[in-house]
Amino acid sequence: MTAYAAVVLAGGAARRMGGRDKPAVPVHGRPMRDLVLAAVADAVPRVLVGPDGALPADVLVTREEPAGGGPVAATYAGLALLGPGPAVVALLAADLPLLTRPAVGALLDTLAAEAGPAAADGVCLVDDRGRRQPLCGVWRVPTLRAALDRVAARRSGPAPGADGAASAGNPASAEDAGRAGQAAALAGASMRELLGELTVRELAWSAAGPPPWFDCDTDSDVCRAEEWTR
Repeated sequence: MTAYAAVVLAGGAARRMGGRDKPAVPVHGRPMRDLVLAAVADAVPRVLVGPDGALPADVLVTREEPAGGGPVAATYAGLALLGPGPAVVALLAADLPLLTRPAVGALLDTLAAEAGPAAADGVCLVDDRGRRQPLCGVWRVPTLRAALDRVAARRSGPAPGADGAASAGNPASAEDAGRAGQAAALAGASMRELLGELTVRELAWSAAGPPPWFDCDTDSDVCRAEEWTR
């Protein structure tokens, strides 16, 4: 079994649902956020990027900077809590109420089968129109971190004091400032920009049952998800 971490992004504005806390909207009585966390119950650690709430004790919670900074900024914030251990992370939206552990397993198995110089950096599901669902995928942590670094560098330009003279007296402060600068640079970045830095393998879902990639952006989507699981 592939060991993996999970980062669940739950900080979106949900404008098409009146701005309410979309991940907390229930499907068959359970918040969508909880259903996604249950699908990755064996991940270590599990990280939620978004508002705190009634969550399992092992779930770590953080926020992107600034709050509402978008999925790339939230990905950066979530990875910061992983530490050096995990080699693979499931990166998931919190509005995937049909996600299951078998679907996550299929993604992990597909990534594990990749080998050699042309091996993919990650695997994500595609929907019924062939569109990538990057927040329903698994990724190699080192290459995902490197991609975030490249996007941040491109968006921010050369860092002030790049010669290191200003930070020589306090390396820890310089490191903190560097992280804050990266977070600020990633605010508003798109997932398309991040994916452009990665080799992505697409996986079409062909198993029976509801599609695990189905995300709920509207109340109608929530009703549809409930109909699928009756």
